[in-house]
Amino acid sequence: MARRVLVEASFLFFFFFFLLADLGSCKEVLVGGKPTAWKVPSSPADSLNKWAESLRFHVGDSLVWKYDGEKDSVLQVTKEAYINCNTTNPAANYTNGDTKVKLERSGPYFFISGSKSNCVEGEKLHIVVMSSRGGHTGGFFTGSAPSPAPSPALLGAQAVPPVTGSASSLTRRVGVLGFVGLSIVLL
Repeated sequence: MARRVLVEASFLFFFFFFLLADLGSCKEVLVGGKPTAWKVPSSPADSLNKWAESLRFHVGDSLVWKYDGEKDSVLQVTKEAYINCNTTNPAANYTNGDTKVKLERSGPYFFISGSKSNCVEGEKLHIVVMSSRGGHTGGFFTGSAPSPAPSPALLGAQAVPPVTGSASSLTRRVGVLGFVGLSIVLL
C-alpha cells in the first residue's frame, strides 16, 4: 500500500513539474530579432518574412515590435489586405511603439505597416503559427505538429527549405511523457 502511495505521489509530482515547464515554454519573440527591424527592408533578402521563415511559432507565443509610434504603426490584417497593402479596416491597429501580440490560434497571421507606402516597399510580416494535434491550443497532453506553410507562390515569394535541427514541441512533450512513464514503471 505504501509503495502505491509513493508511486502516485511521484506521478503527481512529475505531472505538475512538467506541466509548469510546458506552460513556461511560451516565448516572446522580438520581430526581426532586433529593436530596429520594423522598417522598410533594404532588399528583398532583408525582409522580415525571410527572418520569420527560420523560426517556428507556437500558440501562446507573443510577437513584440519596437518602433517609433509617432512615425509608424503595426496593423494586423487579412491575407488580401496584406497582399494589396490595404491599410483600411485592419483587424487590429497598434500605434504605441511597443506592441505585443499574443498568438492565440494556429494558422497564418498577417501584419503590415500603417504607412501604405512603407507596406508597398516591403514593411510587412507573414507568419504561420503551428497547429496543435487534436484541435487543442496548448497544454501538457497536446503536441504541436508543423502546419503546412502556405504556398510561397501565393505571396509572390521564393520557397525556402525548412530549418533543420530544431526539436518540435511534440518531440519535447513525447519525451517528457516517456520520462514520466518510465519513472512510474521503475518505482
